[in-house]
Amino acid sequence: MDADTVVGTELRGLRRRRPEIAGTVLAGTDGLLISSDLPNTDATHLAALAAASFGLGHRVADTVQCGEFRESVVCTTAGCVVTYPAGRTALLTLVTVSPAEDLEALHEEARVVARRAGSVLDRRGGAVGATSIQDAHGPLAVRTPMATLPAQLRHSSRPTWRRPPI
Repeated sequence: MDADTVVGTELRGLRRRRPEIAGTVLAGTDGLLISSDLPNTDATHLAALAAASFGLGHRVADTVQCGEFRESVVCTTAGCVVTYPAGRTALLTLVTVSPAEDLEALHEEARVVARRAGSVLDRRGGAVGATSIQDAHGPLAVRTPMATLPAQLRHSSRPTWRRPPI
């Protein structure tokens, strides 16, 4: 059985067991869509937003040093959007149509599915173009001090920019 079939089977099984799930999106950590069954939403847009939400959540978890990122939850008046890491390079996002009355039970089941789907995707080689979670959040760029620049860049004999005439 190929990876797409296994992942599709896992997602369909989760939707069958949890009727409050209106749709699912499987995306790379880079925001590229892998798979979706969302009926009335732009899945590519949600995939990008899920990656942004994951990136922010992962940074917050690193900053407060209270453990690994587990999920990102956005609750609305009509339901929830929950994003889970799925392996090293993917994210599973669920859209629910009911408020978060039994969110913990949903988390338990969805984490298992995300783990299974992620392991299948990791064995397949990950999502196309996705950056692994460990590499996606490296240190930010470091500024180069002026002293390390070549002398001709530090001390130019003539200005490189001039004010335009008025």
